[in-house]
Amino acid sequence: MKLNELRDNAGARLKSKRLGRGIGSGKGKTSGKGVKGQKAREGVALNGFEGGQMPIYRRLPKRGFVNPSRREFAALNLGSLAKAIEAGRIDGAQPITEAALAAAGLVRSGKAGGSKIAGVRLLATGEIGRAVTIEVSGASAAAIAAVEAAGGKVVLPTPAAAS
Repeated sequence: MKLNELRDNAGARLKSKRLGRGIGSGKGKTSGKGVKGQKAREGVALNGFEGGQMPIYRRLPKRGFVNPSRREFAALNLGSLAKAIEAGRIDGAQPITEAALAAAGLVRSGKAGGSKIAGVRLLATGEIGRAVTIEVSGASAAAIAAVEAAGGKVVLPTPAAAS
């Protein structure tokens, strides 16, 4: 078999429907769209329209509360941090900052997925076997204990003094 002999499987590519090519084609004149009206035009926007009755998304009550000032943190597990240090993506001898974590691709930063990321939170999933200094926005108590048990240190930002 040669490259020029390769073909798609039978039926893998459907022929496009030829519209507006005369009445004998069966899809001439109005191209199968009936006559006039919004649905015969381009850019039809009828999602959720129920013919004048109150749409279901307005009939159902709203539930719950969405906090507009919620702060989301990118999660960082100890195990993935240890793997990145072993692989040489992060220098374990230097203090590990959030910028270094983002540059290594361990955490997402900025606006990702429509949510503003407020920082990095260190979690205790996995193990770390060497002493490292990690500067993050937050950390679980178990993660801090695990890093300190390995001889390292977790640096958290000091809370602003209330005046």
